[in-house]
Amino acid sequence: MTPWLEGYELVVGLEVHVELSTATKMWCGCATTFGDEPNTNVCAVCSGQPGALPVPNRRAVHDATLLGLALGGSIAPRCRFHRKNYFYPDLAKNYQISQYDVPLVTEGRLEVEVERDGELVTEVVGIERLHMEEDTGKSLHLGATGRLHGADRSAIDYNRSGVPLLEVVSHPDIRDPETAQAYLRELQAIVRTLGVSDARMEEGSIRCDANVSVRRPGAALGTRCEIKNLNSVRSLGRAIRFEALRQVQVLDEGGAIVMETRHWDEEAGVTRTLRRKETVTDYRYFPDPDLVEMTTTSEAVEAVRAELPELPAAARARLAAAGVPRAQAATVLAGGMLGLLDDAVAAGASAPAVANWLAGEVTGQLSAQDVAIEATGLTGAHLAELVAMVDDGTLSSTMAKQVLGAVLEGGGVEGPRAVAAARGLEQIGDDDALGAVIDEVVAANPDAAAAVRAGNEKAIGALVGQVMRATQGRADPRRTNELLQQAIMAGEG
Repeated sequence: MTPWLEGYELVVGLEVHVELSTATKMWCGCATTFGDEPNTNVCAVCSGQPGALPVPNRRAVHDATLLGLALGGSIAPRCRFHRKNYFYPDLAKNYQISQYDVPLVTEGRLEVEVERDGELVTEVVGIERLHMEEDTGKSLHLGATGRLHGADRSAIDYNRSGVPLLEVVSHPDIRDPETAQAYLRELQAIVRTLGVSDARMEEGSIRCDANVSVRRPGAALGTRCEIKNLNSVRSLGRAIRFEALRQVQVLDEGGAIVMETRHWDEEAGVTRTLRRKETVTDYRYFPDPDLVEMTTTSEAVEAVRAELPELPAAARARLAAAGVPRAQAATVLAGGMLGLLDDAVAAGASAPAVANWLAGEVTGQLSAQDVAIEATGLTGAHLAELVAMVDDGTLSSTMAKQVLGAVLEGGGVEGPRAVAAARGLEQIGDDDALGAVIDEVVAANPDAAAAVRAGNEKAIGALVGQVMRATQGRADPRRTNELLQQAIMAGEG
């Protein structure tokens, strides 16, 4: 029973669509580059011209197999592609090539950690299948709102049509929004770790549909409604909670739930009817006559299995043993930055120090600049150098952030030491250089110096501030404080 549903139990299954980061589309040689001019990456195959024949993308099959193995699934020795028929406004040939009764991967599982009452609890979500298909084009809704609701016309961009797509379908094992969110985050982290997709929700390279129903505890499964194309982990949790409460209200008022597809309105925080839900028979699946069965030998499966890297759960355990806080480890993994951390540690930095930089300042600056970590040229050696410069007093924390920003903006061409030297950002820690500035500050502020001698410890703060201003923030604050104390006390009497 779900407490906030007052006598009802929530049942959720997720369908997660992952766009693969292949160079070309699933059935043709068109590029898959995101953000190109509309309808420039289109050919006779992906635009559905008569007589055009599809050819499977070998890399896409490999990557689908890799993800299936990472999720503990079984790889089918023989599988086939089907045509899924119904009107797609953004799929020119009016059917989608997908997999129906014999998908590539079946019966996997995903363990996720969920925080309950201050403790981490492990939940297991079964995965029914992972099948291969092609993505559709993109509908651009034109009007004041930029959304389907309120648009006065739509345009179609077919660049995305035919991009390799994997659909990961869970069993209805999820009983609360938090587990659903943890599942999506973990799957996203696995996909990025494998390198099969950048899994950017904001670009649509990973999208999530939620099948939501409610029931009395012990009763049969209720009628489900599907919420389409949720584009953030936060939206997923909000949409599930709203839809569950909506269904409970309908049932408590004596109504019946209608199986339908619903749209999540992020601004209003509600789901709305999009269309009545199709059934399997509506799709009129049949084997695609242009594609033969695909076979996968056990030797081929084992060759792909040998490529599996360390998965996020194992990486989190390793980082925890190295002293990295759980939240920072999660951010590093979600951002695809584990390789950077490991390279920095190999270069001599401590794991907690590097994780702190990656999860904090690096993530923050990437978000502010709206760039991917791969585009910055940042390396593990850069991070190790930055940490070392802070540790040995060459850089203050403020200076280090400025240096990091310059390294990121410069594409990693220059490392932290070169950037700091070129911009005059090294901290002044030399006693002789600091001493001369301190003597001038103490001589110019006799009253503050006298207050310190009289036991007013706070009075030294103003003097430290003046030294920092005189050195343009380059003085080492700790050493400045020590030398000020010495200079003031030496002048006593």
